[in-house]
Amino acid sequence: MTQTTAITIRRPSAAAEIFRRALASRNFVVGGVITLLFLGIAATSLFWTPLDPTKMNVRARLQAPSATNLFGTDQFGRDILSMIMTGAQNSILVGVVAVGIGLTIGTALGCLAAARRGWIEELVMRFSDFAFAFPALLSAVMITALLGPGAVNSILAIGIFNVPVFARITRGAALAVWSREYVMAARLAGKGPVRITLHHVLPNILSIIIVQATIQFALAILAEAGLSYLGLGTQPPTPSWGRMLNEAQTFIYMAPQLAIIPGLAIVFTVLGLNLLGDGLRDVLDPKLRRAR
Repeated sequence: MTQTTAITIRRPSAAAEIFRRALASRNFVVGGVITLLFLGIAATSLFWTPLDPTKMNVRARLQAPSATNLFGTDQFGRDILSMIMTGAQNSILVGVVAVGIGLTIGTALGCLAAARRGWIEELVMRFSDFAFAFPALLSAVMITALLGPGAVNSILAIGIFNVPVFARITRGAALAVWSREYVMAARLAGKGPVRITLHHVLPNILSIIIVQATIQFALAILAEAGLSYLGLGTQPPTPSWGRMLNEAQTFIYMAPQLAIIPGLAIVFTVLGLNLLGDGLRDVLDPKLRRAR
């Protein structure tokens, strides 16, 4: 009598497969490390900084880097390292809230346009075209110039520009899902547009939205720095990387670190977020990675 031995092959879980792809993506690892460092600095500044970032000490103005002031001091004697750490908080706040506004409203409009089609889709797309006719920074400058300078108005301005970005991305991805067989089967089963959107469309386009949110986060930090540089963003005495660059212009030959340090902070933060977004695209959609 012959005995048959069954061999069971275990496939890795979806979470384990995503984790494996994440570790294999150089962009994801490097971008993730830089982003975590940026978040860690901002979190640390909530309860500790080397010195008070708003305290002036005119006697210690424009000092070179030293053991007391690791990155030196500015024209008012404030510690540059403490200002950089506190400025990271402001960048995160602006990025999270502005991207949150654009993601929430834009995703809803994109899903609505894909589900309803017709004049609703046309209206949403023409609104997006009109918004894209103006450069992002110019639109933010116009809005903050009308509403007045300040962190809240800069967040609102950047968030408004993010709305058509997410609306267009969501609508394009959602239209592809609406043409799938399982969505047609759900419609034949009597499900309405809202249930289909929540149960079938959104889960299948979530990865695209997450990647786009990461990229827009980096752009929001750049936009906030630009507005603060022009005096329309975060107002004194709250530290801001963009305003630090503006104030460094007069003293750039006397104390070049005033411009170099906040400039590098912006560059590395945006670079980390862009690498993270590119890595997330590879991790969440391996087809794109094979195509490249």
